[in-house]
Amino acid sequence: MRNIELSTLRGSGRLAGKVAIVVGAGSSGADVSNGSATARLYAREGARVLCVDRNLQAARRTVDEIRESGGEALPFEADVCSKSQLAAMARYCDEQYGSIDVLHNNAGIEIVSELEEIREEDWDRVFAVNLKGVMLACQQVIPRMVRQGGGSIINISSIASRKWSPMPFLAYNTSKAGLNHMTRVLARRYAEFHVRSNVIVPGLIDTPHAAHLTIGDEAAVQAARDARNQRCPMGHQGTAWDVAYAALFLASDESRYVTGTEIVVDGGLGL
Repeated sequence: MRNIELSTLRGSGRLAGKVAIVVGAGSSGADVSNGSATARLYAREGARVLCVDRNLQAARRTVDEIRESGGEALPFEADVCSKSQLAAMARYCDEQYGSIDVLHNNAGIEIVSELEEIREEDWDRVFAVNLKGVMLACQQVIPRMVRQGGGSIINISSIASRKWSPMPFLAYNTSKAGLNHMTRVLARRYAEFHVRSNVIVPGLIDTPHAAHLTIGDEAAVQAARDARNQRCPMGHQGTAWDVAYAALFLASDESRYVTGTEIVVDGGLGL
């Protein structure tokens, strides 16, 4: 599989003048996540980016990468389960940048458990992060977008929201299916205000988070990666940049008449 690095990709300023909030913009270590790749690409394409993460150090790493490439970004610490912290996030973005044109909701968690064993508190935690957190962020940002004449909401779901998966992720799968429908409802409700709401549905993506789902040494992690590659019709998983480029389209004015849609980025896995 060809490795795609940001330095090899040429930008064209497709987000020049826009302000984007990326929730879940951090990454673990030097590896790139869906959120950090998207934040970096938004900045490369001209956006000023507020990089939000519950781990401030992780957010700062993404900001440092953006600044080293000549982009403009700020870090912000917030837990998506906290309404007050998300309200502070929106206020801070307004104060620093004067508008919010893009809200990219990337934060998400899963609990490994079959129906018979799942605990109520685990179910509630997954829904709080994956669904309630998006609702709370939208609650803070959409009224601002309405007042300014439009904006783009981009939610990150999963192919597991549309089909059975071999992993016992019942709460995760169900919460992401709810996210898909909430995206459609918001799209219709705010269409008259030119606030667009769309969802990206990734398949198997080779990210640090995916690697951390495997318990064991480096050999075990590589074996799990090989197994995931073999499940993909194209013979390999996608990269965080594949998700980021789909998000770039939805963030840009090229998608100004696109709302309420699901963009599947899965290399044919869901077919």
